[in-house]
Amino acid sequence: MTQISRIGIDTSKAVFTLHGIDQAGHPVLRTNLRRAQMVPFFKKLPPTEIALEACASSHHWARMLAALGHTVHLIPPQYVKPFVKRAKNDRNDAEVICEAAGRPGMRFVQHSRAHGSGVLPRNRSESPPPALRPTRRGRLQARARRDRSASPLRHLTMLPVIH
Repeated sequence: MTQISRIGIDTSKAVFTLHGIDQAGHPVLRTNLRRAQMVPFFKKLPPTEIALEACASSHHWARMLAALGHTVHLIPPQYVKPFVKRAKNDRNDAEVICEAAGRPGMRFVQHSRAHGSGVLPRNRSESPPPALRPTRRGRLQARARRDRSASPLRHLTMLPVIH
C-alpha cells in the first residue's frame, strides 16, 4: 500500500468521507466511514496529516485524532470554498479540504480543549455591577441555550446575587 501523506475528511452526522493523497499528490484513498469506524481506522494508520473543515463537531474529532498521534488541521469554511471546482457533494468536499490543507500559507483554526470550552463565559458572568445584571442574564441564557442537550429550556430564573 502507498504511504498516505494527507487525508481530508468531510464530516456529517453519520457518514464521514475520506480523501487521502500520497507524497506526489495522487489520490490513494477514497472511502466512507461510519462514526463507529473512525477511531479503529485511524488507529491502524501511521501518524498522518489530517484536515477537517472547522465546525462544531470537528473540534471533537480533532482532539480524538490528535490523541492517536496524527497532526490535525482545522480549516475555516471560508478558506475551503474557493477550492470547490464542481458539484458540491461529500466526496468532492473531502477532496477540496485535502487540497486546501496542502496550500502554502493556509491559515488553520486551533482546535478547542474539551474541558475549557465553557470556562471563560462562567468567569465573565461571576459578579457584574448592578447596571449590567440584565446583560448577565442574557449571557447565561445564551450559554444555557448553547449547552442544552435534548430537553428544551422552559424558563431560566435568576438566582439572587450575594455580595
